[in-house]
Amino acid sequence: MPSRKFADGEVVRGRWPGSSLYYEVEILSHDSKSQLYTVKYKDGTELELKENDIKPLASFRQRKTGSTSSSPSRRRGSRSRSRSRSPGRIPKSSRRSASASYQPDIKEMRKEMLEVRLTPLELKPYENSIVRYNGEPEPRERNDIPHENTQEKFHLLQESSYTSTQYCLRPRGEEIKLKEIDFEEGKTVMKGPTSLRPFEVTATQMKELEFGGVPGAFVIMLGLPAFLFLLLLMCRQQEPSLLNFPPPLPALYGLWETRVFGIYLLWFSVQALFYSLPIGRVVEGTPLTDGRRLKYRLNGFYAFILTSAAVGASLLWGVELNYVHEHFLQFALAALVFSVGLSVYLYVRALRAPQGELSQASSGNVIYDFFIGRELNPRIGTFDLKYFCELRPGLIGWVVINLVMLLAEMKSQNRATPSLAMILVNSFQLLYVVDALWNEEAVLTTMDIIHDGFGFMLAFGDLVWVPFVYSLQAFYLVHHPNEVSWLVASLIIALKLCGYIIFRCANSQKNAFRKNPNDPKLAHLETIHTSTGKNLLVSGWWGFVRHPNYLGDLLMALAWSLPCGFNHVLPYFYVIYFTVLLVHREARDERQCRRKYGVAWDRYCQRVPYRIFPYVY
Repeated sequence: MPSRKFADGEVVRGRWPGSSLYYEVEILSHDSKSQLYTVKYKDGTELELKENDIKPLASFRQRKTGSTSSSPSRRRGSRSRSRSRSPGRIPKSSRRSASASYQPDIKEMRKEMLEVRLTPLELKPYENSIVRYNGEPEPRERNDIPHENTQEKFHLLQESSYTSTQYCLRPRGEEIKLKEIDFEEGKTVMKGPTSLRPFEVTATQMKELEFGGVPGAFVIMLGLPAFLFLLLLMCRQQEPSLLNFPPPLPALYGLWETRVFGIYLLWFSVQALFYSLPIGRVVEGTPLTDGRRLKYRLNGFYAFILTSAAVGASLLWGVELNYVHEHFLQFALAALVFSVGLSVYLYVRALRAPQGELSQASSGNVIYDFFIGRELNPRIGTFDLKYFCELRPGLIGWVVINLVMLLAEMKSQNRATPSLAMILVNSFQLLYVVDALWNEEAVLTTMDIIHDGFGFMLAFGDLVWVPFVYSLQAFYLVHHPNEVSWLVASLIIALKLCGYIIFRCANSQKNAFRKNPNDPKLAHLETIHTSTGKNLLVSGWWGFVRHPNYLGDLLMALAWSLPCGFNHVLPYFYVIYFTVLLVHREARDERQCRRKYGVAWDRYCQRVPYRIFPYVY
């Protein structure tokens, strides 16, 4: 096997693929199989080059950007005489006519230069900075694109940004002439009218919409609420099978009760009051596009304790919590109406939000932006609406609904104690919620907070879908009891603990690494360096699969459904839905990381080939 010529960390000159230009690069690694060097350019781009495309620094002599003469003798005498008053100079008109006679040659050189720069390369489209080396501008969000920008202007500006550091094997006289042509054409492009710019790039053309775009967002907004009520109506049937689908629909006027809506508003207001209490520590979120870091108060666990005390006091005072079970559909409709009203408010206020405060996911389309959310961090003073809804009303409400279902089971089935299946469901999901509130800071690094805006998707998901769908197993057991033996219960508990250990350890390892990558406790972990300056974990839990936290989540979801038995598929809807959700979210994560980390992400995928399920997916 041939020995390598350049060492890791060595600074050399690397040839620009498809051209004769050489730039200063740093050797990152060497693949002994393919004999390719991974190098890093000054702008942070990482590419793989052959050994004959790399030259030592001593092979080049840096060009002085201040000199414009190609003759060494003229450079030596340039300090002692003024070029503008040289008696030997020909008149400007003669020079102009002389240069005009060489226009065909210059045009040919210009054509040749463009052909070199726009030659397609054998590179994978990572959708990050590597894309522009294939002759295409880097994808940007709409905030970063001027309204009158063009591809040609982008290329001219990009090429001129390298003139002070590039090393070229072309004769200097030709290079100077081409530089002058670039400058003149650049001025022409920038001053030309908009109607004459056929290559203008708009944000709509460059942005890839998710969830099926506008039609998908429209269908989701109409379909999910209807599907939610079908699920709840099926659970109330004596035989919730597909043969009895669709269930009998209640009268629409019977679904709305003003009193129920008032109770829901009271619940939301109490949680907002707990959120505003000056207890708990204050932390900073991830940096925004303008460099700012928003502050968040971590008091979700305190809010849960206060809520538990309030619910316990209401039981002592004889408050009939079974009212929630008897009016479960009405409470679901009240939450839906509130989430729609909140979404309308969020969209209207986002129309006046500064451009820098909009979400990267927003597109400019009314329907899609209403669904995905326009504003990234809508706040009323210091009250962060998205962060509040992420964990408080829905997540804590989920635990309260489970408790209501436990009491309703005892009442409807004349039990002195709740069934073992109901105890397992309540205990498992209580542990999940308490864990989320105890580790509240981890939410600040999720895609919901740092990428998605706050619109119907998150408002409906947080306030309606989480409390009324995630409690489906408990609601099902009220009407369809299932007896579980202690042996089966032990196996289910073991599965739950296995999933929880994977989930919690993976998240804790990730959060600790994000806080302090140099922590001595993490020194044993292997990493891959990226062009962003950050490192990717390729060992520990994150060397097992790319999303070990998703794997733990799915194991816990299965443990929640198993106490309901196997008589019907309905209690397993959560597992099926959650699998689809996490696979889709993993695909979104994949696109984001590939766009962000480029070649480094490809190397990470080679080291960790499985996404969620080892040896399966």
